[in-house]
Amino acid sequence: MKHFKESITADLLAERALFHLKYSRGKDLRAATTFDKMSCFSHAVRDMAVDGFIATQRKYLDNDVRRVNYLSMEYLIGKMLANNVVALGIVETSKEALKKLDITVEEILELDVEAGLGNGGLGRLAACYLDSLATMELPAYGYGIRYEHGIFRQEFDNGWQCERPDEWLANGYPWELIRPEYTLPVCVYGRVKKNFIPGRGSVDVWEDWQMFEAVPYDVPIIGYGVNTVNMLRLWKSQPAEGFRLDVFNQGDYVRSVEEKNWAENVTKVLYPSDYTYAGKELRLIQEYFLASCSVRDIIRRYKKTHNDFSKFAEKNVVQLNDTHPTLAIVELMRVLHDEEAMPWDKAWDITVNTFCYTNHTLLAEALEKWTVDLLQRVLPRHMQIIYEINHRFLQKLEINFPGDGDLMRAVSLIEEGPHQQVRMANLCVVGSSKVNGVSALHSELLRTKTMPEFDKVYPGKFCNVTNGITHRRWLLKSNPELTGLISDKIGEEWKKDLSLIKTFEDFAKTKAIQKRFMEIKRDNKVELCKVIKELTGEHVSPDSMFDVQIKRLHMYKRQLLKVMHIIYLYQKIKANPKVKIQASTFIFAAKAAPAYLIAKSVIKLINSMADVINHDVDVAGRLKVVFLPDYNVSLAEKIIPAADISEQISTAGLEASGTGNMKLSLNGALTVGTLDGANVEIAQHVGDENIFIFGHRTEELEELRTKGYNPWAYMDKSKDLQNVLEAIRDNIFDPTQPDLFKDIYNDITEHGDFYFYLADFEPYIKCFKKVDKLYETPSKWAEKAILNVARMGWFSSDRSIQNYCDDIWHLERTPIEMV
Repeated sequence: MKHFKESITADLLAERALFHLKYSRGKDLRAATTFDKMSCFSHAVRDMAVDGFIATQRKYLDNDVRRVNYLSMEYLIGKMLANNVVALGIVETSKEALKKLDITVEEILELDVEAGLGNGGLGRLAACYLDSLATMELPAYGYGIRYEHGIFRQEFDNGWQCERPDEWLANGYPWELIRPEYTLPVCVYGRVKKNFIPGRGSVDVWEDWQMFEAVPYDVPIIGYGVNTVNMLRLWKSQPAEGFRLDVFNQGDYVRSVEEKNWAENVTKVLYPSDYTYAGKELRLIQEYFLASCSVRDIIRRYKKTHNDFSKFAEKNVVQLNDTHPTLAIVELMRVLHDEEAMPWDKAWDITVNTFCYTNHTLLAEALEKWTVDLLQRVLPRHMQIIYEINHRFLQKLEINFPGDGDLMRAVSLIEEGPHQQVRMANLCVVGSSKVNGVSALHSELLRTKTMPEFDKVYPGKFCNVTNGITHRRWLLKSNPELTGLISDKIGEEWKKDLSLIKTFEDFAKTKAIQKRFMEIKRDNKVELCKVIKELTGEHVSPDSMFDVQIKRLHMYKRQLLKVMHIIYLYQKIKANPKVKIQASTFIFAAKAAPAYLIAKSVIKLINSMADVINHDVDVAGRLKVVFLPDYNVSLAEKIIPAADISEQISTAGLEASGTGNMKLSLNGALTVGTLDGANVEIAQHVGDENIFIFGHRTEELEELRTKGYNPWAYMDKSKDLQNVLEAIRDNIFDPTQPDLFKDIYNDITEHGDFYFYLADFEPYIKCFKKVDKLYETPSKWAEKAILNVARMGWFSSDRSIQNYCDDIWHLERTPIEMV
């Protein structure tokens, strides 16, 4: 098959870049800045994909293919330029083309824009799945929100996290295509009244709503080595009327832009703080905004080739990435029943057969709920529909499980209490044909512990699709030296099919390969040292062990357990400055939610600890602690190839899957982890002898909870643990503020240690003695690291997407031929 990429030459690429320099930037080469060159080259690369983009959309339309529509509040797509150059197979071509612009690839990549569309693993997973869907030539659309400021830019002020706006759109975004012709109205508030319609009788009509608009922006998603270019559609909110000139002329300048400001706030930031009622309301409107626009866009596209809805569920599957887009279920029912005058049962059958739901959490506080009062105020008709869905659902339950009140209460969409709440996860399960967890352990716990009543009501509805990562970004792009070593030994085919990396295992015991592997690891560490110096001012040694914990900061992810380990090591040195200890650099990177106060205290503790340990003459550089600010995809691409240790130490039974664990293992870091999330499957694939598992297991912690867990008992048995906790309680890192970390101390002692820090402390310390011992023998370390790399093929997002296709979506591969 002819690939459109084969026609891309250095001359053509340079010509297009110079065209954009002149006609998009209004400059010639002599006046162009580095930013100008980055912008015009990005536009040139995008131009190269347009033929594939148009051919892909035409093929989907002409063949009336079944498509997956992936709805997600987050897409952490990272910087696109280097990724697209790799996908197009024009790395060397780009280097040659840029010579004509008198600049290098490295120079322009520094200025590439990182889209602020996500926060953590949820958004990165969505980005990996879009990459795999395009590469596997599967018909797919991503739907998300074009946040003006994204999550936030993290800075530190005296060690405390400060949130600043992420101005990622300040200078434009070269990868998007605005589609004003597909602008949609969005309605909120209002009231519902009964109207008589001939032929339908008395119907509920939603009126007196407040309207604003949604404008779509399309980002091409380029498949690796194929012609397929899929689409991520991002919605931006804007006022329906905008600036009120009449009000302005009356002198009321604030009210003249009131509607404009209100409408634009909907897509201003990702996850507006729900600490206030206004914040909760804005977050609900934001979620409905995504759901409503996406559902009606899917319907618009379907109607191009169909006159009725008889094949809607056959031609469309909508995957809900967590509960944020749940209202899409209700919106489709509203459109089918209210606007299309479809009987309820027929509309519900189409809806259930269209939707599928991915659950990402077992934490009760993370299973979304909205108060009935708020939903009635913002979306009165949708609240009516939810009541009707619940009424009909419970009626059927009463027939199938007569008299089982406990079951009815557990699965009801409405949670009773002082304030009635709608359980969005329950609505997802009732309104979807399939529900999947994201690792074997998580899916089992979801089915048997979190939602056992639903498994009883819907046997066979629950299934598992273990998360995966795209090696095209997380190895080919971020670790080119290791990529080259692997290709030198096993050829190039593994780049398209990660399962073929298994044959690299044959070289794990080869001394020359071990030596080269460790040289590459050190080169990556040297590069990370430069980043650390630039971001923190700290000088760290590439010859120390790089111990990495990079993920969203949450108490269940237990960054604090790593802190306790570091304090333990520091106290050993202070007790005996000559003690032999493994030189280690502890690297943290994480953002805490703005209202998550104890998590922000942990960040302050890490920074306070770093200030003292890094400058203590007794330590003499053996321990270094660095917290890298504003963790994002670009920073992860620097950290992951340099990591020796991958910290995956969440409380067993609480991490759904994780994907950072996969990326780090794929790049040759050895995992220190609990048997939680995908760690269970990683251990199965890399071998128990090539991973460091510690701590209490899920069932052991459940038994501790049942019998009555007493954290003080662990303190009484361990003098080391007492010393560590006292150091936190008394703030040995700044005696002028002795009470600064009392909230942390109280949380893991007097308040019950909900995440079992104290129970797992001693096992963690023992585990690291094994780690340190192994690190003393580089050849043995290298052998295990190489085996980790070679045995990670199963964790490709391509495999995850194939599982979805086989078990849930039933999509057909649709190759794109170029004319």
